[in-house]
Amino acid sequence: MSILSTEQLGHSYHDKWLFKGLHFALQRGDRTALVGSNGTGKSTLLGILSATIDPSEGLVVREKGIRLGFLPQDPGFGTLTTISDFVYSADHQRQQLIRRYDELVSNPNADAGELAALSDQLTAADAWEYEHTIKGILSRFQLTDLSQQINTLSGGQRKRLALAKLIIDEPDVYILDEPTNHLDIETIEWLEKWLVSGQKTVLLVTHDRYFLDNICTSICELDGGVLRRYAGNYSYFLEKRAERMATEETALVRNRNLLRRELEWMRRQPQARGTKSKARIDAFHDLKDKTQESGVQGSVQLSVKINRLGGKIVELDRVAKSYNGNPIIHSFSYTFKKGDRIGLAGRNGTGKSTFLDLVTGTVTPDTGTVSVGDTVVFGYYRQTGLSVHAGDRVIDVVKNVAEYITMANGDTLTATQLLTLFLFPPEKQFGLVSKLSGGERKRLLLMRALMQNPNILILDEPANDLDIDTLNVLEDFLSNYPGILLLVSHDRYLLDRLTDQLFIFNGAGDVTIYNGNYAAFKEEQREREQVAPKSIRTKEPEKQINPAKTKLTFNEQREYESLDDEIPAIEQQIKEKTALLNKETDYQSIADIAAAITELTQQLDEKTERWLELSEYV
Repeated sequence: MSILSTEQLGHSYHDKWLFKGLHFALQRGDRTALVGSNGTGKSTLLGILSATIDPSEGLVVREKGIRLGFLPQDPGFGTLTTISDFVYSADHQRQQLIRRYDELVSNPNADAGELAALSDQLTAADAWEYEHTIKGILSRFQLTDLSQQINTLSGGQRKRLALAKLIIDEPDVYILDEPTNHLDIETIEWLEKWLVSGQKTVLLVTHDRYFLDNICTSICELDGGVLRRYAGNYSYFLEKRAERMATEETALVRNRNLLRRELEWMRRQPQARGTKSKARIDAFHDLKDKTQESGVQGSVQLSVKINRLGGKIVELDRVAKSYNGNPIIHSFSYTFKKGDRIGLAGRNGTGKSTFLDLVTGTVTPDTGTVSVGDTVVFGYYRQTGLSVHAGDRVIDVVKNVAEYITMANGDTLTATQLLTLFLFPPEKQFGLVSKLSGGERKRLLLMRALMQNPNILILDEPANDLDIDTLNVLEDFLSNYPGILLLVSHDRYLLDRLTDQLFIFNGAGDVTIYNGNYAAFKEEQREREQVAPKSIRTKEPEKQINPAKTKLTFNEQREYESLDDEIPAIEQQIKEKTALLNKETDYQSIADIAAAITELTQQLDEKTERWLELSEYV
């Protein structure tokens, strides 16, 4: 029986129907992905199912008492002002107890009696483990200062906060719109494991193909207002869709041949047609409409000429860079070679974007040298997106780079022709950049980077906001790109297909060079863990509480007393770092401080967990 379904659902924008008479059903335990090109209505459908958008017609039927959790692409927080306000729901008793406890612990002048009473309440509500779970989830998403104002958060932080809250609340159905955006690979892999545990019911939209393969039990394709369901993961969907499209192409060729014959018949008919042939005339018009509707959809065409590379390309000699005393890159050397295809891997804030800025000369190293050859032309696709003026039109953004561009086959295209190739029709070309969707802005930025005919192409998170079909075209182009490629991406499929070497950033300044793609790196990592010494692998179980234990040893008592001092000290460090974070405006400095806060929070979690273990015997 469906726990969430639709009846004759339809929705339109500006008199244009996205879909009409649509039927969708979600069973308990389903993990379903919604796929389709940008603009087909995927996010709108998620909004309707989550009750945040009212449909133009039809109904959404929900099982009585079911709780829906919705993660939109751009989360809103209403009148809530701090992270704490959002995380701890006002109507959730245990969350409010934990919130008050956190407030008292962080206050050096807190009333000891109230703190003791609150501790008893937390014990009675069985909330200590829940409190640890909440802190662990927030730490996982690099959210450590609960007093931070929501309006000071970046777009990525706001998305991570909304996702963390959803996981904490544990709804019956998770409706997720691009959940992997702004997450690093390590967190994406954690989210995958979490979503497939415990028979969760999930409906999501994502461009991450590995995520789709590892999560989904079914795929729903929304195309031209029609919803088609495929039982299986994304790879199965691709296979079956290819079969369907081949069948449709065969039918289209047959219909076109038939249309040609019927058109000849129509032309031979006298002007005063009798009623005897009316059925055939109606069939002709139906066939004509069907053939026109089956036209092939447009796709982005990528093909550019690159400038010749000389003998000297880019040389990094013992390059180092720090921010506020925190090392980002420490004494790194590398000489780029023709044909290099390098992926940059590491958690958010470990220095990947800084490295790209060092290579391109945007940032100067503290020590060491970066030497760039005379023939090098960089094409830099920045994660931060387009930097344009409020009144800029799409055509202006292109003409600011060049009026003409030479393609790989030698053809010379005008700015207007190039925009048309990239699926920007005339009405879009002369419209404002501010009116473009997120995916369209990213496509325009990519086009502008390619217009420079670069021989070193640098892509910083190119997958965000692009639909899967556009990503496939981008991958095909990059697979045959003859220049040097530097790629930062949380899309593991993209890294595996396009790179054969990794620079791995550990966040402490060390950069490890690995020869192989991301899949090979993860496989070696798993093999190393399997052959690790038994003492290391069994370290965690040894920390478990012994049921027969009745009191602390002398050393444990001293440890317990020292933790009473260490925990507040770490909390104070986090508070000071957070205050510094709120004052900082430089992007890299913010990333460095956030990484330090994450490390302190991990220490705090470990020491708090140990304090809880020891407190059982005090």
